[in-house]
Amino acid sequence: MKIRVFVSLKDGVLDPQGKAVGHALETLGFKGLGEVRINRVVELEVPADNAADALAEGEAMARALLANEVIEDFSVEVAE
Repeated sequence: MKIRVFVSLKDGVLDPQGKAVGHALETLGFKGLGEVRINRVVELEVPADNAADALAEGEAMARALLANEVIEDFSVEVAE
Protein backbone atom coordinates (compact mmCIF):
# COMPACT_ATOMS: atom_id res chain seq x y z
CA MET A 1 0.00 0.00 0.00
CA LYS A 2 1.35 3.45 -0.88
CA ILE A 3 1.47 6.21 1.70
CA ARG A 4 2.66 9.82 1.75
CA VAL A 5 4.40 11.46 4.68
CA PHE A 6 4.24 15.28 4.66
CA VAL A 7 6.96 16.97 6.72
CA SER A 8 6.99 20.72 7.43
CA LEU A 9 8.75 23.08 9.79
CA LYS A 10 6.77 24.07 12.86
CA ASP A 11 5.39 27.59 13.08
CA GLY A 12 8.04 29.96 14.36
CA VAL A 13 10.99 27.92 13.02
CA LEU A 14 13.00 29.93 10.50
CA ASP A 15 13.04 28.57 6.95
CA PRO A 16 16.12 29.96 5.17
CA GLN A 17 15.45 27.87 2.06
CA GLY A 18 11.92 29.25 1.84
CA LYS A 19 13.28 32.77 2.33
CA ALA A 20 15.75 32.26 -0.55
CA VAL A 21 13.04 30.90 -2.85
CA GLY A 22 10.72 33.79 -1.97
CA HIS A 23 13.46 36.30 -2.74
CA ALA A 24 14.29 34.59 -6.05
CA LEU A 25 10.61 34.58 -7.08
CA GLU A 26 10.34 38.31 -6.33
CA THR A 27 13.48 38.89 -8.40
CA LEU A 28 11.77 37.05 -11.27
CA GLY A 29 8.82 39.44 -11.08
CA PHE A 30 6.39 37.56 -8.83
CA LYS A 31 5.48 40.44 -6.53
CA GLY A 32 3.40 40.55 -3.38
CA LEU A 33 4.29 37.11 -2.06
CA GLY A 34 3.72 36.33 1.58
CA GLU A 35 5.84 33.92 3.54
CA VAL A 36 7.33 31.04 1.51
CA ARG A 37 7.94 27.71 3.28
CA ILE A 38 9.61 24.61 1.86
CA ASN A 39 8.14 21.24 2.85
CA ARG A 40 8.91 17.61 2.01
CA VAL A 41 6.72 14.79 0.75
CA VAL A 42 8.01 11.23 1.11
CA GLU A 43 6.14 8.52 -0.80
CA LEU A 44 6.54 4.97 0.48
CA GLU A 45 5.23 1.56 -0.48
CA VAL A 46 4.56 -0.29 2.79
CA PRO A 47 3.61 -3.94 3.33
CA ALA A 48 0.19 -3.38 4.93
CA ASP A 49 -3.15 -5.11 4.42
CA ASN A 50 -5.30 -2.11 5.37
CA ALA A 51 -5.20 1.67 5.63
CA ALA A 52 -4.97 1.75 9.44
CA ASP A 53 -1.87 -0.45 9.46
CA ALA A 54 -0.29 1.56 6.63
CA LEU A 55 -0.88 4.84 8.49
CA ALA A 56 0.53 3.41 11.72
CA GLU A 57 3.63 2.22 9.83
CA GLY A 58 4.05 5.67 8.26
CA GLU A 59 3.75 7.43 11.61
CA ALA A 60 6.33 5.08 13.14
CA MET A 61 8.75 5.78 10.28
CA ALA A 62 8.21 9.53 10.55
CA ARG A 63 8.88 9.50 14.29
CA ALA A 64 11.98 7.29 13.88
CA LEU A 65 13.64 8.98 10.91
CA LEU A 66 11.66 11.12 8.48
CA ALA A 67 10.83 14.06 10.77
CA ASN A 68 12.70 15.86 13.53
CA GLU A 69 9.81 16.37 15.94
CA VAL A 70 11.66 19.12 17.79
CA ILE A 71 11.36 21.47 14.80
CA GLU A 72 9.06 19.66 12.34
CA ASP A 73 5.45 18.50 12.14
CA PHE A 74 4.29 15.62 9.98
CA SER A 75 1.14 14.01 8.70
CA VAL A 76 0.56 10.70 6.94
CA GLU A 77 -2.05 9.76 4.33
CA VAL A 78 -2.80 6.75 2.19
CA ALA A 79 -2.05 7.56 -1.44
CA GLU A 80 -4.57 6.60 -4.07
